[in-house]
Amino acid sequence: MEDTSLLDALRERAKADPQRVAFAEADDDTMMDAVGAVAAEGVATCVLVGHADELRAKARERGVDESLLEFVDLDDEAANDDLVARFSALPTCIYSEKAIRRRLKKPLEHSLIMEAVGDVDVTFAGISSSTGDVILGAQMLIGLADGIDTPSSVGIFEIPGWEGSEGNMLGFGDSAVCQDPTPEQLASIAISACDTVAALTGWEPRCALLSFSTCGSGDGPLVEKVVKAREIANERRPDLAIDGEFQLDSAVSERTASRKVKRESAVAGRANIVIWPDLNVGNIGVKLVQQFAHADAYGPMLQGFRKIVCDCSRGAGVSEIEGNVVMSCVRAQALKAGE
Repeated sequence: MEDTSLLDALRERAKADPQRVAFAEADDDTMMDAVGAVAAEGVATCVLVGHADELRAKARERGVDESLLEFVDLDDEAANDDLVARFSALPTCIYSEKAIRRRLKKPLEHSLIMEAVGDVDVTFAGISSSTGDVILGAQMLIGLADGIDTPSSVGIFEIPGWEGSEGNMLGFGDSAVCQDPTPEQLASIAISACDTVAALTGWEPRCALLSFSTCGSGDGPLVEKVVKAREIANERRPDLAIDGEFQLDSAVSERTASRKVKRESAVAGRANIVIWPDLNVGNIGVKLVQQFAHADAYGPMLQGFRKIVCDCSRGAGVSEIEGNVVMSCVRAQALKAGE
């Protein structure tokens, strides 16, 4: 991820109100280096979860100032007793004390339980954990946000030379998580994407559900799914401008929309977020834009949970991890502001 004006602005917002981030994989060299950079810059309060003595040794080995860090020891029985009691008391908790204690032995699940009870604002993992493990743990211990049927992902393109409704930037989702969404899931992806992109950019979301058809120019089950998703999204969140079905050009080009969309729409031709109909389209679409338009893509960021959970790439470098921390912290600020 390259430093750009967007990321610079987000970094300043993160530093203005540092959030508490639980790092479940700080025993990894790259992750510890990123923790050191985040802590030194004041982007977040870094809470390292694992075996505290080993984590302190790793920090010293990597030249990270321990005084800037907090350590949570998996073997601190008094702290674990307190976590068990507070997590058990949550209305959403479905686990026995024994099951909770078993989960507290694993850094990722320990971090998620801490987040569930409010000890941290973000859980960050992905270097050592699979995306599936992060998503499953978040679903079990954090849970999905109200009105959301599925976890998903969202990103933001920065496309050189393109001039859309938000300059050269465009939100997109889902390109990483939900393979063949149902209409309910597709609606959830759109709703989550609107909230995530608005939190990061301050835009008023105009979200287009994409298809090979524009307003009935095609038919069949693939089109029907997108139309049904629009109906569900509008019913669940009438405050959001979510519309479709639109072909990509009808979504982002006012000239094309004026020819193809023969009804009133706050989105057609002016979309600042596009929602792919499935993961095939999402993956191919992102790579087309990156390869041929030489676009930068921020993300993908996990979304749809009650709180902010970040899964970075296993091959992520320090700057990419730091950028993901910055975005996660700004999203956590927005989530608190909306509570």
